[in-house]
Order: sequence, then structure tokens, then C-alpha cells
Amino acid sequence: RSSWLLLAPLLSPPVPVVTAPPCSLCPEGAHRFQWIRNLVPEFGISSSHVKVLSSPTEFYELLKVQIKTAKQRVVMASLYLGTGLLEQELVDCLEETLEKSLQAKGSSDLRVSILLDYTRGSRGRKNSRTMLIPLLQRFPEQVRVSLFHTPNLRGLLKLLIPERFNETIGLQHIKVYLFDDNVILSGANLSDLYFTNRQDRYVLLQDSPEIADFFTELVDAIGDVSLQLQQDDTVQMMEGMVHPYQGDKVAYCEIANRRVMEVINSARTRQELLHAKTFHSSQQGSTLLPQQDAQPAEGLKPEPDTWIYPLIQMKPFGIQIDEMVTETLLTEAERDARIYLTTGYFNLTQAYMDLILGTRAEYRILLASPEVNGFFGAKGVAGAIPAAYVYIEHQFYSEVCCLHQQERVWLQEYSRAGWTFHAKGLWLYLAGSDLPCLTLIGSPNFGYRSVHRDLEAQVAIVTENKALQQQLHQEQEQLYLCSGVVSSSTFEQPNRYVKLWVKLVTPLIKNFF
Repeated sequence: RSSWLLLAPLLSPPVPVVTAPPCSLCPEGAHRFQWIRNLVPEFGISSSHVKVLSSPTEFYELLKVQIKTAKQRVVMASLYLGTGLLEQELVDCLEETLEKSLQAKGSSDLRVSILLDYTRGSRGRKNSRTMLIPLLQRFPEQVRVSLFHTPNLRGLLKLLIPERFNETIGLQHIKVYLFDDNVILSGANLSDLYFTNRQDRYVLLQDSPEIADFFTELVDAIGDVSLQLQQDDTVQMMEGMVHPYQGDKVAYCEIANRRVMEVINSARTRQELLHAKTFHSSQQGSTLLPQQDAQPAEGLKPEPDTWIYPLIQMKPFGIQIDEMVTETLLTEAERDARIYLTTGYFNLTQAYMDLILGTRAEYRILLASPEVNGFFGAKGVAGAIPAAYVYIEHQFYSEVCCLHQQERVWLQEYSRAGWTFHAKGLWLYLAGSDLPCLTLIGSPNFGYRSVHRDLEAQVAIVTENKALQQQLHQEQEQLYLCSGVVSSSTFEQPNRYVKLWVKLVTPLIKNFF
């Protein structure tokens, strides 16, 4: 993530708004999660269309293959695009695919839309913008690059806070990579570390046009309220759009809220109509053909056994769907249910901590050991960030012990030589089950930034299919295999020593990282 903001004590962070859970869970199997469709669209698919990836290399190779075979659309949302050789290879793949598309028809049907964060994407002389400008210059009609700028970084704040530190105020943090009707959801950015030795999570949803349409529309909506990169490396807003940091903040946030909620609500309406139509057709079929085995009719898809729910969190725009769903899942998890929760940056919101400590389910929380934290060995103030996370972890562990919850809430630290850790999400195992029926995967870290400052998106994947449940279980096991259980002796190790100034500063600035 970003470096610390030394000016943090001078700023007044927004007051968290705790929203009551939308409803209770209903009792039957995977269907107990259908309440989520009251908030977001529900996409029913076959589990055979879902593939869980396990390594950065697999993720990178898949990105290249998908770019090369795309025919209609490439949509990529990330925090930033790196500037190394591997990232250049991705840009070269895009250029090659666009060129082939032009040559095949004279005018290309292929459209490329890239959404990045303005502050992170503009960092340094060589940056995400300079990497993408050649594409804009060569294919001006086919390529769009949008740079989201948080409305909270404006005025004197924007003037005073230097590069890198300005990223702590708010970011475009969504990671979705979409090629025609195939969608990759991940927490990984488009940078060489995430393609080599930075462990994350990745899921591919194949041949899922409705889901691809939804995320295309979502990225378009955010793109419309973002700065548009021009061929000469300048930026400008779309005509008639309120500027994020020069225009009226309230008006800008209202427009952004309206655009994003239009995408969510229109997709939800579409899916409800589709669900009703499918249900009506299947009822008709069962009435007309009572003697025949239940086979899907010609042209009709098989009954779904897996459901995808996109969860959006954009507190600057007043959208907090992901927070509501996550809190409800934690609240309603029953006794003897198990929740495996992982984050590369252990800095849970107070609401999430209270729910974990005050509810009945068992928790196994996986977090980064100091050596695999992305800031380990960094220069200057940023080098102390791993120590700040150790301090936060120690405080939480002490609270667990104080409440005598050590048997129910376990902390485990990921450790792997030569690697860093960036995986985030959760797996939910119902009471009595050896396999998870639900996972959350995407960009949120369950921390203050994810809930209050940044633009985030993840999906809840709910499945009844044992083979997919097994895939998700193996993914969880593989990550937790590289971990050790935290005990009081963990914090007595020399590498866990936290300097006094770090202890004093951390509570003041923990809402910024």
C-alpha cells in the first residue's frame, strides 16, 4: 500500500457509520445467502465456469493469453500498472491484439478500457501514464485510460501533501480484469511483484456474459467520473462532468453515487427478470413433460449451482454494500461455523473486531509476518510500517486473551522465504461441514481504508457444488500451510520489538494505512 502520512494527526478522519445488517440468514444450505440479492444483482452460473488460480505466474500467463484472444473488449481496473519488463510485455500484448483487430476488419470492434488511480498511477517520472500513452496515441478510437482522483484530496491538502503520502487520502483500489465474457477477480495489481513472488488470490469466471457486462458497466461508471488521460500526458474531465478536486465536492459525490448505483440497480433488475423468466420456463417445461428426466431444454442453460454477488464499497460516494454484507456474515455465522479470514494488512475496523470477538463462530485469521509485509526493508518512515502492524496485531491478540477467546479466535502468520503476502478475503464453513460454501474475493482488506477511504469491489461466491467447494478448500489450505500459529511467545522474539515512537504514532495514523 502507501507510505505513512505524517500529517495524519492534523486531519480529522470521517466518523465511521455503523449500518444495521439488512436481514437475517435463512436456514437452508447455500440458499441461506440469497438475502444478498436484496442489495446487489445475483448471477447464477455453473460451477464448471469457475476456476481458482493459485500462483502469481499462473495469473500473469492467464492475463497474456486472455489479452491475445480478446475480440470485443478488454477492461482492466487496478491500483496501478508497473513500469518493468513484465508490465511492458502486457502493454505489447494489448498493442498486438489491437493491431490484429484493425487489420482483420479495417475498423476494430475491440475496445480497451483501463481504470487506474490518479495519484499512484502518476508517481515518478516513468509511471502508469507513460506506459500507456503509446497505446492512446496509436489507437485513439479504441483505447480509454481513466484515472480516478479521490474527491477528498483537494485544496490546501492537495497542495501540501507530497507524492506517495497523498495516496493515503483515498485510492481507486478495485482489481478486475475482463476479456470478452471472461472475468478475473483478484487483489493483485498489474505489477511485476504480483506476477512473480507476491502471493495473492485469483478466480476466473469463464463464459459469464452477464457478470462481464456488470463489471464493464461498473468500470465505465467510475471512468466517467475520473480524469481522462490524453495523448500528450495531460488529463481532463469528460464534458459537463464535475471535477473531483476543483469542483463542488458534494455535487461530484452525488453524481458518482448516482452513476454507480444505476449500474447496480439496473443489473439487479435485469437479473430478477431473467430469474423470473427462467423459473417460468422451467415450470412450463416440468408441466408439459412430466414423464421425462429433468434435462435442460435446447438452448437453455443448466440449473445454476453457484451464485456470484458483486459487493461494492465506495464510502466517499455513500455506497457501503460490501461493509453491510461482511458485517452480516460475521454477525450471523452460527456456533461451530468456521471463518478463515485473510488480509495482507491486518488493521481491522473496530466494527469487524467487535463482531469477531463477540460472536459465536470459530475464526482462523491469516496475516503477514513482518518479513513478508510489502513494506519490509523499505527506506525512511515506510520501513517502520511492518512494526506498526506488529503492534496492531499484538493489541488484538491481547484482547483475544483478555476475553479468554484463544480457543475460538486464532491468529496465524504467513511466512515464506523470498515472498511477500497480499492475499485477502474469507472462506465460510457451515457448522459440521469440511468444505466452504462461500468465499469473498477481491480488493478489500477489511481495514479502515477499505471501508472508509478507497473504492473497493469483491464478489461473494456461493456454491453447492462439491468440486468447486473442494477447489476453494484447497486454496485456503495452501495459503494456511505456509503459516504458524501466533502465541504470546511470538511477540517476545527480537524481530517483534516495536519502538516507542511507533507505538505512540500508530493510533494516530492507523486510519491511513
